[in-house]
Amino acid sequence: MRKTRFFPLALAILCTLGTADARPGQGMSMGSRGSHTWSAPPRTSMTPSWARPMDRTATPNTGFGAAQPRPAVPPMYGRPASRYGTSFPSRHPFMTGFMGGMLGAGLFGILSGHGMFGGMSGGTSFLGFLFQVLIIGGLIVFLIRAFGRRGNAGGPVGSGFARAGAGPVSLTTQDYKEFEMLLQNVQAAWSARDMRALSNMATPEMAGYFNEQLSDLASRGARNVVSGVQFMGGDLSEAWREGSFTYATVAMRYSMFDVTTDMMGQVIDGSTTERTTVTELWTFLKADGRGNWVLSAIQQGG
Repeated sequence: MRKTRFFPLALAILCTLGTADARPGQGMSMGSRGSHTWSAPPRTSMTPSWARPMDRTATPNTGFGAAQPRPAVPPMYGRPASRYGTSFPSRHPFMTGFMGGMLGAGLFGILSGHGMFGGMSGGTSFLGFLFQVLIIGGLIVFLIRAFGRRGNAGGPVGSGFARAGAGPVSLTTQDYKEFEMLLQNVQAAWSARDMRALSNMATPEMAGYFNEQLSDLASRGARNVVSGVQFMGGDLSEAWREGSFTYATVAMRYSMFDVTTDMMGQVIDGSTTERTTVTELWTFLKADGRGNWVLSAIQQGG
């Protein structure tokens, strides 16, 4: 009889809440990424398709002149995509000048009738010309690879994160461990409805969004509990500095039990036996030289 009375109430709450994700952020893209807020995070091996733009943010979009989504670059597993968005000439100006000089000298030789560099037998041999082209091409490939190996030395491996290459900001293994720990602790504080803890782990903007979402659930006679969070892996999207702050956006994949209950603990949405797996981009920031990393934004990955 109790179950018969309870069912209409649970059904009413479920219909009111809908079937949207109820974890922290509730499946939305929200928060701020400094001057990168309105720019698409560089793609990673975990988010090769897209990242949903911000649904809610305190950072205004200034319209004309505002940062626009960056063109996609081929995802390079375990390395910041922003690094591979930089052209070879800008990274290796010496190589650009060297190859330009080689090519210019060769073209001058051809136009003057002396082959690439004087040619073979006075530059009259076509086979000699091809031989010179192959030599120069091989030399260029060798130098590109040599410079590429030196410039692509990878950074430390984080706890469960893919290898991250050197970029504008270097992150340490400890940084990656803190990101994973924040993922776990934010979920736990959310489930406990502990706003003090959430305020210590997130920017005031993000803490305000969490407080609003938790209050909305409570006003509907429901609460969300996220448990059994398992971190499955992460990948650095980009890291940069703005003034006295350092930002890092990382793609994180994790699974969990995402359950919404009424205030008596009765499950009205989600499952206690079936895991939900999601991929999100979390942006963290810290003040240089002091403090800890705090959560600044969550974006849905694809």
